[in-house]
Amino acid sequence: MAKAQFHKNQRVYVKPVGTWALIEHVVPHWAKGLDEPIRVHYDVGLGREFTADELQAEEPATGERKTEGDFWRVVRARNKWQPAEDCARHPVPGTYPVVVTGKAEWGGWRVPGAEYDLDPARVERQARMIANSPRLMNFASGLIEWARRSGEDMPNELVELAHEAQDVLTAIDEQG
Repeated sequence: MAKAQFHKNQRVYVKPVGTWALIEHVVPHWAKGLDEPIRVHYDVGLGREFTADELQAEEPATGERKTEGDFWRVVRARNKWQPAEDCARHPVPGTYPVVVTGKAEWGGWRVPGAEYDLDPARVERQARMIANSPRLMNFASGLIEWARRSGEDMPNELVELAHEAQDVLTAIDEQG
């Protein structure tokens, strides 16, 4: 008796071919009188069906991604290079954003004053994007997990989004 180890639209590594592919069809082989198939093959569009031991599931990146406890935030630092009256067009005159990525109120990301002065709205947006990155990573991870659990019930558009989310998280975890 065999059970399917992979599902339709799942991305797998095909060991004999040495490439990644999507499972197009799960092909169970049934025997009369049995409740479960005797074996399961997978069609990945490469000309023949593969067994489960010829395929490898895409591993979730397990690098240093620990965002559950990360509470990145934007704090305001005093603008030392310009008085508040000289920068009245800034969103918060006399200050600039600092993204704090630790428990202490220091460390993290900041921008040089000259760059901030060129386009304060862009830098403010970047600060908010960086501060919300852990939440976006959690969202992407949740989408990927949901896609893995949903199997064949997912629309192709969501499958593509889940693959793109996996690619983004992989790019974040890559070193070098």
